Amino acid sequence: MKNRTNRIAEEMKKEISDIIQNQIKDPRLPPMVSVVRVEVTRDLRYARVYASVLGDDASKEGAIAALKSASGFIRREVGQRIKLRYTPELVFELDDSIEHGVYMSRLIDEVVKNKEEQ
Repeated sequence: MKNRTNRIAEEMKKEISDIIQNQIKDPRLPPMVSVVRVEVTRDLRYARVYASVLGDDASKEGAIAALKSASGFIRREVGQRIKLRYTPELVFELDDSIEHGVYMSRLIDEVVKNKEEQ
């Protein structure tokens, strides 16, 4: 059963990402919005969508607000693209793992640079 939910989650991730990039024209949505991962419950009633937004805190909050307001449209589009008996309700969450990775990479580069200078 877990394998099926993982396949559905991956397919939803691709479709939601495509819908966000090509069909949503909300001005609160910056150009760099990435769907990092999707977690679907076992009963397929809910899908938690983790999105990463490049920008400051205000643009991140605006992007999540835009995604939440467009969740009904996105859900309908996903339902038309993926043939499921029931399309999960989408819950959007902000994910900062990409920014955290960039921060860690910067710290490592600084340590390596300081070590080479010694």
